[in-house]
Amino acid sequence: MGTEISILALAVAALLAARALVHHALLRGLRAPRLPHDLGPDDLGLDPALVREVQITGPRDKTLFGWLIAPAGAAPGPRPAVLVMHGWGANAAMMWPVVPPLQAAGYAVLLLDARCHGRSDDEAFTSMPRFAEDIAAGLAFLRRQPGIAPDRIAALGHSVGAAAVLLHAARAGDLCAVISLSAFAHPREVMRRWMAEYRIPYPVIGWYVLRHVQRVIGATFDEIAPLASIRRVQCPVLLVHGRDDTTAPFDDALRLQAAAPHATLLEVAGDHDLRTALAPHVATLVGFLDAACHEAQTRR
Repeated sequence: MGTEISILALAVAALLAARALVHHALLRGLRAPRLPHDLGPDDLGLDPALVREVQITGPRDKTLFGWLIAPAGAAPGPRPAVLVMHGWGANAAMMWPVVPPLQAAGYAVLLLDARCHGRSDDEAFTSMPRFAEDIAAGLAFLRRQPGIAPDRIAALGHSVGAAAVLLHAARAGDLCAVISLSAFAHPREVMRRWMAEYRIPYPVIGWYVLRHVQRVIGATFDEIAPLASIRRVQCPVLLVHGRDDTTAPFDDALRLQAAAPHATLLEVAGDHDLRTALAPHVATLVGFLDAACHEAQTRR
């Protein structure tokens, strides 16, 4: 009997050790690269007096880095604002191109680094739900700033950042508008594409990987999928998607719009990045935000 118990104990220990190895391997394999900021306000010729570096206390007392850009002009009264969230493996500096047209249109802008990205604090892991938590912290910071209209705050996100903005909007209902750039439809499909790229067989290993990732992030993919979130978002939504996107296929945008008929789809000539593809559509983006902010103001 003693020998059998010892063998069983060894088997259990080996299983636990294997699970721990798989866990750490997944954290390493899925970890986003931390890229340095390669663009700043000086590169865009912005008035330095209107740009402020900020540090925001985020979830788990982690510090989030960001830039708060004041709107141009001196219009009276509180001004509307837009929080901007980058995608996976990117950072706030990569979103600078959206700032000048928003600032010129009278919007304050908060560019934010998610945890494990840019100059924000590190964590054992980050995830799309954690992006959403960082967005919530950024919005709370914005609402405390003088001169910001708390009922006229929108959010713009790219890729995973877009999915996180939709998730936050579905949970909190505190945004006047959402602009989603290159959002994917479902994280399970993203993971399946990632595993196919690394030739990870799905029927056994892949199935375990998906289950383990959901356990680590504390939510099922079905619960946090943009396909589910967008149905619960009450504010106006603009889906912007490149026709040539191979990371999140254009069909994902069509499915998101079909899931939420209140959402507007803007098809652009571009791939997943969209930084250069947005320039011809600035008036459409600003017009969408202006209409949503006006609607929110008239409801007061």
